[in-house]
Amino acid sequence: MSHFWKEKTLAQMTKEEWESLCDGCGKCCLHKIIDDATEELHFTNVACKLLHTKSCQCRHYEQRFKYVKSCVKVSLDDIEQFHWLPKNCAYLLLIKGQPLPHWHPLLTGNQSAMHKGGFSIRGKTVSETEINIHYLDEYIATWPAL
Repeated sequence: MSHFWKEKTLAQMTKEEWESLCDGCGKCCLHKIIDDATEELHFTNVACKLLHTKSCQCRHYEQRFKYVKSCVKVSLDDIEQFHWLPKNCAYLLLIKGQPLPHWHPLLTGNQSAMHKGGFSIRGKTVSETEINIHYLDEYIATWPAL
């Protein structure tokens, strides 16, 4: 198995390689809050309406921007925005020169270790369609592995 992420920079990767860096945890699809006083980023347990919370996959990935105008594409063009990604996100780790986590699907061959280790949102979220989005601060995530 090629470890392309060790041999290439993010800019050198093909579209397929870039996409495969995503572990599919679903955390980027959670609503986030920035504390006005401290500028600290907080993840909530409120998922985008397009996120399938069991598979942790977008229901309309290729057309997500059509359905969710505020959806953010993770790309090198927005590298300064990577701060909002979860701490164990491959894109963020590679930018910092750090290795992929031991449970990453590129290392294990599937997403089982990620889900079993609690590193995905599986079983931890509610859809934005099920809550009053104006009370998002009541849904700040307290579970580990962000």
